[in-house]
Amino acid sequence: MKAGYGLEDVREKILSMADGSYREFQVRLLPEVKNYIGVRLPALRKLAKEIAREEGGSYLEEALDREPEKELFEEIMLQGMVIGYMKGDISDIFSYTERFLPKIDNWSVCDSFCSGYKHAVKCREQVWEWLEQFLLSDREFTVRFALVLLLNYYIDDVYLERLFFIFDHVRHDGYYVRMAAAWALSMCYIRYPEETMRYLGESRLDSFTYNKALQKIMESRCITAQQRETIRGMKRTGGL
Repeated sequence: MKAGYGLEDVREKILSMADGSYREFQVRLLPEVKNYIGVRLPALRKLAKEIAREEGGSYLEEALDREPEKELFEEIMLQGMVIGYMKGDISDIFSYTERFLPKIDNWSVCDSFCSGYKHAVKCREQVWEWLEQFLLSDREFTVRFALVLLLNYYIDDVYLERLFFIFDHVRHDGYYVRMAAAWALSMCYIRYPEETMRYLGESRLDSFTYNKALQKIMESRCITAQQRETIRGMKRTGGL
């Protein structure tokens, strides 16, 4: 590994980018995170691109083996970003991802990782087929990873009906899983209102996910007043 990209070198770089005021702001959004020092995402992304370009494979081989309890929040976030920027065979990307997934324990790392996972653009069907296994995981944030990746890259004519099938069959009852499904459904409605309305009318969704999806749709600025009123009238009462 080149000088400057060892784990301790990278930690020093991260510590040098810490912003106390940003930490105070962000910690309110992530009260469960205890190892957060407050590095802004653009700075982390810049470092991740540099590492991926210069020494990504060697860095990940070492970093992914480190126990998450011994890492800063930003170090874990950085590893996900590096995976997103890596070039190479998709099977290697999948291997890095599978090693990284157990480290995800909050929505911020999960969603940032998904937003930068451009491999889903370049290898759509391969990523889709590989992703399906994670929808059956007993880990809350592994399932959320799959759902958020789907909402980022697969809401289109080709995959829409397959997405509806998935929403009906995801059975993990974790809060962050159900919120991801609701978020994905709201995005489906924004892009495909008629098809999504039909699905909502016949779905097997639990009431929490269903009502949260309606709430997120109503919060969107992309719908009309009439659509908002119709959605408001679809809310379920009672049940879970």
